[in-house]
Amino acid sequence: MSFLQEKQSRRYFLFILFTAVFLLFAGLFLAGNYTVLARQLLYNQRQTFVSALLSQKVSPEIIAAALKNSIATQDGAAFLDVAGYGSSLPAFMISELRNTALLFLLRTLLCASAAVIILFSGTVYFLNKRELLCRKAVNIISEFSEGNFHNHLPSGGTGSIYQLFFAVEQLATALQAKSSSEHKAKEFLKDTISDISHQLKTPVSALKLYLEIILQEPDNPDTVKTFSRKAEQSLNRMEHLILILLKMMKLDAGSVQFHKENCSVEDLSLRAVTDLKTRASVEKKFLVFEGSPDAFLFCDPVWTEEALSNLVKNALDHTKEGDTVRICWKASPGLFRLSVSDTGEGILPEDLPHIFKRFYRSSKTSSAGFGLGLPLARSIIEDQGGMLFAESIPGKGSVFTISFLTDL
Repeated sequence: MSFLQEKQSRRYFLFILFTAVFLLFAGLFLAGNYTVLARQLLYNQRQTFVSALLSQKVSPEIIAAALKNSIATQDGAAFLDVAGYGSSLPAFMISELRNTALLFLLRTLLCASAAVIILFSGTVYFLNKRELLCRKAVNIISEFSEGNFHNHLPSGGTGSIYQLFFAVEQLATALQAKSSSEHKAKEFLKDTISDISHQLKTPVSALKLYLEIILQEPDNPDTVKTFSRKAEQSLNRMEHLILILLKMMKLDAGSVQFHKENCSVEDLSLRAVTDLKTRASVEKKFLVFEGSPDAFLFCDPVWTEEALSNLVKNALDHTKEGDTVRICWKASPGLFRLSVSDTGEGILPEDLPHIFKRFYRSSKTSSAGFGLGLPLARSIIEDQGGMLFAESIPGKGSVFTISFLTDL
């Protein structure tokens, strides 16, 4: 009887129970009343019968014997038929019986009417309250379907109807979260497209300008060579931007399958800076590696190299000639740390909370990057269950630390 957990249903059930008890007592009352009326009718009939016999000077002994007699004979039945009081006589022809029956019927109708009125009133009240509750719920659910989640379904009660309301409320919460997520995704896509357009605008404009110059001076080998090289640089810049965006989109879509294995951290670090060694040498910057050659890390080597390479590239972008970029790793019980530190310009305190946002670039930086390297690195590390955070002192350098939990 789980429906009794709901307040209104419980009250209605108690009302029905009360009505049933009322009908039971009404039945007992009518049965007792019928007995009283029947006894009174029988007494009146006997009194009339005895009075008539006494008026005819019939012996009291004979009358008493007749009243005590319990044996019905055919002669008695025949006499009643002849006298007009046989069993075929209609009940309404007997005035005493008719009056008694009418009185009992009236009392029965009164009790039945009272019971019907009580039952009808209680049922109408219950159905009206339930109708109001359901109508309120329908209006709120209609608001949910229109994207308005300010109002909430009735709660605090128990029973199946409130369980239904709770389930619908959970569904509405999920829809609200989904709607909010979709809105944020649309806003993010809108902002991303705007940022991508802005980032591509410069190299595309430069590329068009270089091609126009080349077309205007096709017979000038030096001009063609110079601006062809510049055009190639613009194309490389666009290609680099597109590749980073594709990687970030794959990570966002969850389509990247990380193939983890035990990797030598020293080998991983050396592979991550393979393409950056020449740049560091040309810019007269130093790459230093510190850590145990026997250290291993359980990770996806390809993607982790990508993240580490972006951190090193970011360090080279913000250092000057003679500065050092240091790649260090250290294992401790339960935690493995891999850090990239530099002695460069550092990060301003107001910029530090935003450096992992996509396309974010400080207004005071001289770097020509896109603002995607650090967000990509964080996404790669966090999707593998690690953490990436940054510390910096302006004018003294920055430290980016990758942390992975390990077995104790």
